[in-house]
Amino acid sequence: MLTVLGFAMIATFLVLIMMKRMSPIAALVLIPALFCVAVGQGAQLGDYVIDGVGKLAPTAAMLMFAIVYFGVMIDVGLFDPIVRGILRFCKADPVRVVVGTAVLAAIVSLDGDGSTTFMITVSAMYPLYKRLGMSLVVLTGVAATANGVMNTLPWGGPTARAATALKLDAGDIFVPMIPALAVGLLFVIALAYVLGRRERKRIGYLTLDQALAPEASGETVLVGAGAGGDKSEGRAARRTGGGADASGGAPAEGGAGAADEAAGTPGFQGLDPNRATLRPRLYWFNAALTVGLLTAMILELLPIPVLFLIGAALALTVNYPRPAEQKERLAAHADNVLNVSGMVFAAAVFTGVLTGTGMVKHMADWLVGTIPDAMGPHMALVTGLLSLPLTYFMSNDGFYFGVLPVLAEAGAAHGVSPLEIARASLVGQALHMSSPLVPAVYVLVGMAKVEFGDHTRFTVKWAALTSLVVLAAAVLFGIV
Repeated sequence: MLTVLGFAMIATFLVLIMMKRMSPIAALVLIPALFCVAVGQGAQLGDYVIDGVGKLAPTAAMLMFAIVYFGVMIDVGLFDPIVRGILRFCKADPVRVVVGTAVLAAIVSLDGDGSTTFMITVSAMYPLYKRLGMSLVVLTGVAATANGVMNTLPWGGPTARAATALKLDAGDIFVPMIPALAVGLLFVIALAYVLGRRERKRIGYLTLDQALAPEASGETVLVGAGAGGDKSEGRAARRTGGGADASGGAPAEGGAGAADEAAGTPGFQGLDPNRATLRPRLYWFNAALTVGLLTAMILELLPIPVLFLIGAALALTVNYPRPAEQKERLAAHADNVLNVSGMVFAAAVFTGVLTGTGMVKHMADWLVGTIPDAMGPHMALVTGLLSLPLTYFMSNDGFYFGVLPVLAEAGAAHGVSPLEIARASLVGQALHMSSPLVPAVYVLVGMAKVEFGDHTRFTVKWAALTSLVVLAAAVLFGIV
């Protein structure tokens, strides 16, 4: 019964948010509460929720102050040179912009933290997508999938969890997987190229000078060529808050409608060199502060929430010494802070009920129990396939500490090495990073102004395909 109700709860949640019948926050709270009562454990709901909130509170605190920090860095112009450099490299070509998104997300992912990766990637690329009229679900989908592949780094989390759960060396798990993961990353870049071609066909090709056309009267004026790169020029005006693309059509994949709302601060314009919040004289201070913050995070000098709390306080104090200015900057980013932190605490209800009621354990046991004995010698392949749905529908902790040991034990009975099981368990991470149970994904969609349901509809198919490519490469190379 708990197995059926667990799957039913997850399916109900996904259907309602993808159909936009409920907001993600409401669905994350009300649906698990209803199912908790349905399994006869309503009296324990409070305990489950408090337990879930306690586990995710540090993450929520980290996200709150990280959003404030990176929001201030955007305001003061820290990322403006990066954006201008990328724009010059991309030459306002949607293909190069999307490929650049994948490469940037992959590089920044080397720090091992998904939230930071998404903040930096969106901060740098969001203005380009807005200026060119590109669909923002392409931004979120490519960034999440690239980060998912890179999330398998030993310091990223999953590899360390697999090593701990099976008492193995993280290097022995990760190093042999590098060729398969490299294939997965190349596939993401190829996917970005295909999606960029689609965007180029939809909005046309702009020259650099046209993309940098000055903005006036709250409108972005785009001078674009027709599909296929025709040199004949035509003008199209797109309001900053509108949902239409540069050619006057509807947003691709349904993601840009909500995404084209005004960004963080009133009148935010991607490369506007005259916004009042700029602090050019403090550029190198802000750059040094950011590098120092990321270095301290990688070296684990202090807990990440504490680092971002201190960083946000320093950034506000130095760049905006007047309390009224600080209050204004905090208010400007309050929407993002509230949306993301609220989503994390709401997700704590969902995970708390799933774990507390025993639904996760029963679901995992049922899935493992359905594996035929004939598949025993192929348990590594089975583990790789199961990692897709299991890491999507449950936390990494739940999968690696609760399910993986059972899969490894079943594999050992048929002569399959625990190392092969551990390596196969990593392939689902490309899909995992778009799971509604991953707090970082709410940073991504929140900063990009994309509806979570739109992101899910667009990304899941590509992320799942990327995971399958990694698994196929691992099998082909004899890694699993």
